[in-house]
Amino acid sequence: MSAEPLNMQAASATLPPEELESFTAKLVAALKTVYDPEIPVDIYELGLIYKVDVADNKDVAVEMTLTAPGCPVAGEMPGMVKDALVGVEGIGDVTVNMTFDPPWTPEKMSDEAKLELNMY
Repeated sequence: MSAEPLNMQAASATLPPEELESFTAKLVAALKTVYDPEIPVDIYELGLIYKVDVADNKDVAVEMTLTAPGCPVAGEMPGMVKDALVGVEGIGDVTVNMTFDPPWTPEKMSDEAKLELNMY
């Protein structure tokens, strides 16, 4: 079973598709620099990023979760994600929201993450 695709979308249709695609690639690259300190896989491949909304002015809203509600980095992780994203060229304001609905499960991990963690 492979990871669910990331829900990354423009909040409206005025950003040209090719510009949104390029910007999205930069956002994904930035998200892949953030790691859960207890797991040697980035948060994107772990499936912790549920949704990324991009506004016309390139303000970005991220909806993410943690592997468990009691995760020791729960208070720090949104700031880590925001810090990684603010470095993306052209980005506007960044908002990171935490959710535990639906709860994270290992099925949300990419095949790459499962291989890294020997979960096959």
